[in-house]
Amino acid sequence: MKSVITCDMEGVIQTINKGGEELFGYPKDELIGKKRVSLFSSGEVVIQNVGMWLSSAIKNGEHNTKTYFIRKDGTKFNAAISITPLFKNGKNNPQTGYCGITIPIKEEVKVPIKFSTIFIKWAFAITRGGFTSASLFPIFAVAAFYAGSGDGLFSILSLVLCAVGIVFLHVSSNLFNDYYDVKDGTDGANTEYFNAGLNSTVLEGAQLSGGSRAIELGLITLEGTLSLARKMLVAAVIFTAGLLYNSFNLTGEFSNAKNALIIGVIGGLLGYFYTARPLRLVSRRGLGEIAIFLAFGPVLTLGALFAISTTTVELYSPEFYNALYLGIPFGFLTTNILYINQYPDTVSDAKTGKNHLIVTLGKKNARWGFLLILLAAFGSSIFLTDMLEQNLVNFNKNIFFAGNAILFLYGLLAFVNLFKNYESRDLIHSNLKTIYLQIYYGLFMVLILNLFFL
Repeated sequence: MKSVITCDMEGVIQTINKGGEELFGYPKDELIGKKRVSLFSSGEVVIQNVGMWLSSAIKNGEHNTKTYFIRKDGTKFNAAISITPLFKNGKNNPQTGYCGITIPIKEEVKVPIKFSTIFIKWAFAITRGGFTSASLFPIFAVAAFYAGSGDGLFSILSLVLCAVGIVFLHVSSNLFNDYYDVKDGTDGANTEYFNAGLNSTVLEGAQLSGGSRAIELGLITLEGTLSLARKMLVAAVIFTAGLLYNSFNLTGEFSNAKNALIIGVIGGLLGYFYTARPLRLVSRRGLGEIAIFLAFGPVLTLGALFAISTTTVELYSPEFYNALYLGIPFGFLTTNILYINQYPDTVSDAKTGKNHLIVTLGKKNARWGFLLILLAAFGSSIFLTDMLEQNLVNFNKNIFFAGNAILFLYGLLAFVNLFKNYESRDLIHSNLKTIYLQIYYGLFMVLILNLFFL
């Protein structure tokens, strides 16, 4: 018996022969255009080996190996597999996908799982920890603003405690979101989600939309996801307690600690109720996007201000508003990541009542929303100029303008691709650029706010 399966560049199955149906136990109607070839392998094998197999096939024209696969009924079988790249009308044209030929063998095949794979599984695949940069850069921007304004204005220990606590809180929100999306059937109904695959060196294999897919890959159970989410939340609470204690020691009063705690609770609730019932903000036609803007923008920077300051910050003081303003561009850029990642999920989201803005406006009309958010992000960034000039010792307005202009043009490239490919899998390049844009802007702001090296 021989299985012959072809898939596109993201692993979505395009064809399967009769032998493949019999070998894996799935009818072709259940697979073609709906499932990915990763369905047939254990999650750890997918994380550790599939990217390498595909890269080798591209480089050498073919990759041969032995592994084990999993049938629909859950039984395993050992196999020899040959992977070859596919091209449109000849190798001189762009690659369109892969062909995998699988032959069952009697030899017992063991695939040793490396420690690095286990680390990636927990730190990135299950928790989506790589995306915590969206939480960290706004915090570091506040610290850089303080550093650029004078000496001794913030506590290094408080910054570390704040950053670690926020990472745990962000990961906890990711896990709760996954739990509720799977429980509500949203992720299970999604067959069009985006995976970075080999399209990105930095984000290779990262899940861009449709949740982490960790439960679907068998990396963790639904109940395990909920349990881990709660543990991450407990860890966030522990680090927050240490942060608040340190804040009290620094200022001699509870004012900063109290305000940081209130803001932190607000941010945590926004993250939790993004998918959790009864609010399920993501289904409320725009409230989900507003929640993300606040949680990853002004709420985050304002909370960081109170958390790391070495002196008491008065409500509605200039420092208070400066922190709010700093968070606005970050909030818009992170919202655009969420916004464009909703495109491939739109059909399944609509079926399960996840009525975000792309579902509400329709894919075609929603394109302009991406541009408006992009304009708002860089408009609010330029708005910071006077405030930064008044507060920073080494602020350079020309570098600030030039950096914003370059980053905005980069964001426009993502919009142009979105405008043309909003119904195509080629949209993935816009998803990646939107993620990179938030990272590049974060790095730029951390540097521009404290030009101590000039």
